[in-house]
Amino acid sequence: MSTVTLPRWHWGDPESPRRALLVHGLGSSAQTTWRLSEGLAEAGWSATAVDLRGHGDAPRASTYRIADIAADLLGSRPDDGVAWQLVVGHSIGAAAAAQAAGTDAGWTERLVLLDPALLLDEPARQAVLAGQLANHDGATVASIAEQFPHWHPLDVEFRVRAVKSASRFALERMVLDNDDWDVTAFVPHITAPTLVIAADPDHGSMFAGEHATAVLATNPLLEAVVVPGAGHSVHRDAPEATVRHLLDWLRAGETP
Repeated sequence: MSTVTLPRWHWGDPESPRRALLVHGLGSSAQTTWRLSEGLAEAGWSATAVDLRGHGDAPRASTYRIADIAADLLGSRPDDGVAWQLVVGHSIGAAAAAQAAGTDAGWTERLVLLDPALLLDEPARQAVLAGQLANHDGATVASIAEQFPHWHPLDVEFRVRAVKSASRFALERMVLDNDDWDVTAFVPHITAPTLVIAADPDHGSMFAGEHATAVLATNPLLEAVVVPGAGHSVHRDAPEATVRHLLDWLRAGETP
């Protein structure tokens, strides 16, 4: 497996002892984490977001399995090489973060998964592929704003920029290379307290129903909260609620 070095974007005080890594989803970029990154920075965190392989300014590669993405993330540590205090991942980025955390207990102290795509069957994979390629080939600010009229203008802008700057080959292979898309076996091995912030099941959640119940039952360190009315991109559909859940959970876990 050949890993790549992921470009970094940063928010907040770089000297803060509380260091967070943010991992975007398919067809997105480090910039699309801006609401979460700003929220963490305003709470005193040093927030670093990465462009995943094949996305944004990251190197292109020949393979795009979730294991490849997880390996890249495990190589993306704070400058001193110690663990992150927090990792936040969305969708396939959350799946890769779960695999990374389940592989190396020293990678992060806490983990937040935003509507994680831990397990996708064939129809779901094909729907994701079709949507990603359609956006790459035809998305405009006007079309994304029409599809998501409640999004912040910057989320619309960054979504279009991200999907256009991603490699079309990478978008295809992140689906086609993962014909066995299932990282649930890594969840029982996660040793970090973990919060799942899930989308509303009535709005296309990828972490819902029997699947969510089964995953949560495999590890007592996992807990979940659902954001009513939010679709898969919970951090764009309901940014205030998502940031609030994140910060409240972090505060609740702090040692008095």
